[in-house]
Amino acid sequence: MTDSPLLPAGTTLWISGARVLLPDSDWHAPAMADIAIQDDRILAVAPRFEPRPGAPAPERLDARGHLVIPGFVNAHYHSHDVLAKGTLEQVPLEQWRLYALPAQYPPRSLEEVRARTLLGALECLRSGMTTVQDMLTLYPFDPAHLDTVLQAYEDVGIRVVFSLQYGDRKGLDTVPYWKDIFPAEYHHLLSSAAEPEKRFDLLGHFEETCLKAPAKARRHWALGPSAPERCTPELMARTVDLAKRYDIPVYSHIYESKGMALQARLELQQYGGSLIRRLHAEGCLGPHMNFAHSVWLAPDEIEILAETGAGTVLNPQGNLKMQCGLPPIKALMRAGVRIGLGCDNCSCSDAQNMYAAMKLFSLLATVSEFRKGPPPAMEAMKAATEGGAAGARLGHLIGKIAPGYKADLSIVDLADPSFVPLNSVVRQLVNIEGGRAVRHVMVDGEWVIRDRKFTTVDEAAIFDEVEAVMPTFRKDFADIGARVAMLQPWLDQAQEKMHASDVGIERLPRLS
Repeated sequence: MTDSPLLPAGTTLWISGARVLLPDSDWHAPAMADIAIQDDRILAVAPRFEPRPGAPAPERLDARGHLVIPGFVNAHYHSHDVLAKGTLEQVPLEQWRLYALPAQYPPRSLEEVRARTLLGALECLRSGMTTVQDMLTLYPFDPAHLDTVLQAYEDVGIRVVFSLQYGDRKGLDTVPYWKDIFPAEYHHLLSSAAEPEKRFDLLGHFEETCLKAPAKARRHWALGPSAPERCTPELMARTVDLAKRYDIPVYSHIYESKGMALQARLELQQYGGSLIRRLHAEGCLGPHMNFAHSVWLAPDEIEILAETGAGTVLNPQGNLKMQCGLPPIKALMRAGVRIGLGCDNCSCSDAQNMYAAMKLFSLLATVSEFRKGPPPAMEAMKAATEGGAAGARLGHLIGKIAPGYKADLSIVDLADPSFVPLNSVVRQLVNIEGGRAVRHVMVDGEWVIRDRKFTTVDEAAIFDEVEAVMPTFRKDFADIGARVAMLQPWLDQAQEKMHASDVGIERLPRLS
């Protein structure tokens, strides 16, 4: 006789014998457990199940020697520049925008839009991400491009929290000193993350075609005001109204660089030079709001986020490469601000790899200030799962392994040097593993990767699609590089002036 419970009625998949990272388990040494899944949901978790007599045998995965973890949530990502990975190195953020963002490019083909969307999703899945928040810029907007992106996500099988990025102020008006330093004949060459659409209500179109559309299991909606300085109070008010009406999250960039903090100091003196205080006064802050980057938050602004329930999404890879600085990680944790993790653009972070993001989060937390804080590996893992899920308004569905939650799982092979010897699962996941040990990935109860092979799409065929569009992309990128080289003297002048300005806090290392 055994005291083990029977496999629950209705089980369609039985994962047995794995270590399982449960919300209340010891994440350093998680115990063995079985997981019963019915279709897209977790039915139950137990130390061990016994087969139910007389019931049809469900699919069974013998996962001995493996670790089951919640699928990661890439809480900040832009699929529009997947093809630009590996193209840039040390480039300040304001200059990087001129290389990477869609307003600088000729209109793209449907073939390129499809190929880049699929490729980015493949890379996310390879490192155990099951959900991605795509804050996508389509400029100039073409409804066929939007349809192509959404179909690509459906084809590959990843869960997507999708938003279009929008703004109603020109980039030239939102970067310190550009308008004064650049000759007027070059102003039309200077753009930012989301340029205003001409005679087209992008947000209205998004509501009619997306927010009001029938629900799909792996597709969720969000709103993407590019950054508060690029959105008028009227546009932000409209955004918040939609977010509350449809109960969906909002993602916006804030204080990614010193230049963005400086713009607030120069433009918002009535709010003490603070974008957070401006948004608070306008009634925009609350649990729906997520601020990507948040590098140059001041201490009083962190307290406002904590008080209102607004959250952050940290992107340590891109922030280091673009010379943005070190985010105040310990201060955010101490205040209780919600933290998610993202991998941002491929041209600035290069890798859509949550293991890399977690490791950098853990390391940067230790130097964000010298006061002792919570163990950073544990916090990194929570940010990559629970934090990103909560920010997406999906904390009741994903980000944890528990009954009633979606079966979004990553299964890691512990027979890998990263985990031998196994001293602390969570520390070794965060500080050693790089994605090499990911063996199976499940989204919504369906295998997307099984034994390291995609089950939904032909990976080699997608690589061929990418190669077919690369000659055009490389030519356009080279033309942009030549244009940026022509603008370089004024870019450097503006950058030096921004660098020399005082914004009241410091997030960049200083050499004495």
